[in-house]
Order: sequence, then C-alpha cells, then structure tokens
Amino acid sequence: MSAHATIKRVSTRDLRARKGGVPIVCLTAYTAPMAQFLDPHVDLLLVGDSLGMVVYGMDTTLAVTVDMMINHGKAVVRGSQHACVVVDMPFASYQESREQAFRNAARIMAETGCAAVKLEGGTELADTIHFLTERGIPVMGHIGLKPQSVHAAGGFRAHGRDAAEAARVMADAKAVAEAGCFNIVLEGTVEGLSREITAAVEVPIIGIGASPACDGQVLVTEDVLGLFSAFKPKFVKRYADLGSQISTVAAQYAEEVRARTFPADEHCFGIPAKPRVLEV
Repeated sequence: MSAHATIKRVSTRDLRARKGGVPIVCLTAYTAPMAQFLDPHVDLLLVGDSLGMVVYGMDTTLAVTVDMMINHGKAVVRGSQHACVVVDMPFASYQESREQAFRNAARIMAETGCAAVKLEGGTELADTIHFLTERGIPVMGHIGLKPQSVHAAGGFRAHGRDAAEAARVMADAKAVAEAGCFNIVLEGTVEGLSREITAAVEVPIIGIGASPACDGQVLVTEDVLGLFSAFKPKFVKRYADLGSQISTVAAQYAEEVRARTFPADEHCFGIPAKPRVLEV
C-alpha cells in the first residue's frame, strides 16, 4: 500500500468533535503547490472566494464565479491528502433559493471532491442551510463581517459594537448552528461578543478577527506570508515578508539577464563540462 493511501483526511465529523478541544488550524489555499506546503500543518484548507482579490486583483469578492471556485477547489484537493477541504460558495450562487443553493453546492462537491461548502449568512439563510444538510451537503457557516455583503454592511468594519448588532450576530450564530452547520467562521467581530458566541453555541467557532477563545483560527495565507500587500487588516499577523523577497529575486534575475551572466554554461545543453584541474 502506498504512503498516500494510508493518510486519512480530517473529516467534517472530526472538526465538529473539536468543540472546546485543541484549536482548529485553518488557512486558505487556491493552488495545488500551496496546498502541498500547508497540508501537513493544518486541519482545514479553505478555498476562499478571497481568491478574487488575492489571485485575480479584484476589489471585492463579488465577481467570483462558481466555475472559478471549482477550478481552484480541484487544484487544492489534488495538492492535499490530510486536511479537510472546504470550498466557498460565491456571491449569488445560493441566495436566490434553496434549490439554487443545492444545485451549485452539489456541483462544487462533485467536481472538486471537497468535503463541504461554506456560505455567508445568518438567520435569513438558516432554512437553506437546513435544506442542504438534510440532503447530504455539509455546510460551514460564516457570520459577523460577511465580505459578500460588504456594500450592504457599509464597508469592511468590526461588527457587534452596539447592543442591537451584537444581538443580531448572536442570533445568526445560534440559527446557523441549529440549522446544521458543522462549524462556523466568525469574522471581524468584537472580542467580547466573539467569546460569548463561542460559549453559547454547540459547534466549533473558527475566528478571524474575533477572539483567542474561539475553537480555531483562520487567516488568508497570502496575508500570513506577506504576499498580499494591497492592505493589511488589523487581525492579520505577518509571519514572513515573502513579497519583498520575490521582488529582490526578480531584480537579481533581471540584472543577470541584462548583463548576460545568466544563463551560464552549466545551464545550457551541449557544452562539454570543464575538465577538473588536479592540484599537485
């Protein structure tokens, strides 16, 4: 039996059982090579619609399509063997009706081989989430700051600062948990409320700009590595600055090409190796 065949993927059931236990480690991935690098270290790889901004240079996630998510989802599944892979459902692929949501979710799962889909929304989407989970589609929720609703929410901002909004976010958390989500991403929500929500619901809460009390954490990998420089959210910790290193390497390569020092003989075919000179 091959080594590949002996590795068991983390399942949605495994993640659901992590409530209150060892925190769930989650990072985004959009390509097979990145998935290979991250896979041994994380529990969950999220193919986020953030790829619209990170990979395609869009201003928001709104123009991301189902086809784009499927193509990147396939790549991440191929590039991983341990982590649970979850694929985002993009804007306008599930809000119209329960039936629309099921068709698109089923297509994403069938064509990528992912374990689950993620969708943004609270009480207004509880019925849709229940409809999907009852029909064999595992769903990861996403509440608090919802990037697909950025215009309606008045931009990217922290949620739960006043009592009314805090009550809405809490209600959203309880509604999607009861509807059948195996875990929930809680984004851009004030720390105290995030801590209360984590304690109040029975499914794991994965924070991003939320609280260290959450049952896990997720970040965009390119933010962590310093590969995305358009902006840096308050909640991001940069563990490296690979962007500047790439720029340095590109500059060195350009200099050597222009100076004709690259390629050298060792990079070319058909040039005899230089004989070794023996020292006396």
